[in-house]
Amino acid sequence: MNTPLLYRLLGADPEAGPAELLHRARAGRHLPHLVLSALDREGVRMGGPARAELGRARDRADHYVRLAEGLACSTGVRAIRGLPLAGYYPAGLLRPLDTLDLVAPDEAALWQAVVRLVTDHPVEHIGVSLLGERPHHTAVTVHWPAEDPLVDPWYRVHLSTAALPGDGDAVPVRPYLVADAHVECLIALAESRLGGPALPPDPLTLFDVAVLADRPFEAAETAAVLAAYRLAPEAADLLDRAAEHLPLGPLATVRAALVPELAAEHRRRSEDPAGSRPARTRHGALLRRTVIRHSWAEARLLTPSPGTSLLLTPVADYLLTPAAGAVAEPATRSAALDALHSWDTLC
Repeated sequence: MNTPLLYRLLGADPEAGPAELLHRARAGRHLPHLVLSALDREGVRMGGPARAELGRARDRADHYVRLAEGLACSTGVRAIRGLPLAGYYPAGLLRPLDTLDLVAPDEAALWQAVVRLVTDHPVEHIGVSLLGERPHHTAVTVHWPAEDPLVDPWYRVHLSTAALPGDGDAVPVRPYLVADAHVECLIALAESRLGGPALPPDPLTLFDVAVLADRPFEAAETAAVLAAYRLAPEAADLLDRAAEHLPLGPLATVRAALVPELAAEHRRRSEDPAGSRPARTRHGALLRRTVIRHSWAEARLLTPSPGTSLLLTPVADYLLTPAAGAVAEPATRSAALDALHSWDTLC
């Protein structure tokens, strides 16, 4: 990972200088932090505002590290995806962290972590979704403002009881992620390419592949793990596209080892998508924040009327909807609130 690679992947002319590189990076919300840290490592001149922006970004990354460590000790959740990838970046080079992704061993641990976050931070939004039915998996995303809410990205922590959610169709939920740390990072990158058109990887994904290319992958074992997690096609496509921009190192042998796995996975998806019915996702439309229900280990589902489902959690109550951001009809919302008030009187 070096500045010439940044110029190349961001499509900036090196002759135009570092200001142009930073300008190109501003097309992404967090990429400027990566570019500023790279320029700082090389001693490029920058003024007070740029140094202040970089300082806040480093503070944000450090805060995510402390959060992950503290929650791991107190609740058993652990970081996946972005934070572990950041650990492979060269010293002083700041990987952008839009979200701190955490996986919980069970729902009780998830809500313990959420309660800690709500207690310790000025959380302004708590999003909830349920994946699948009996049993279902729970995902929660909390947001709170950055030091400068207008300039800097808000803090965002995503917690889930499913490490790999799949795409709701061809690839099922895989609750557990167990592999060598750098292999888990490659799995996470492949998973991120599920469920949509096979677009070229964004610059950050290519940067991630570049730092993973320095790791000691064992080709046959890594390919077998990717196949076991149902991600051989996505991993192969990712590595093919990355090879157009950067040397793959040991990942080139991983790509070769994936060849015999591709046909089998495509056949599984065509013959038995997701192994059964597609996993339905239900999203929570906030009805009310509540005082923290410390005695609750899990959320509770209520069905006050046919077609109306409520999710009562340790921190807030929701009306479940089939689509994220859906707005319930006023009558439905009013009936849901009445049902909550009735439930309150019984408790």
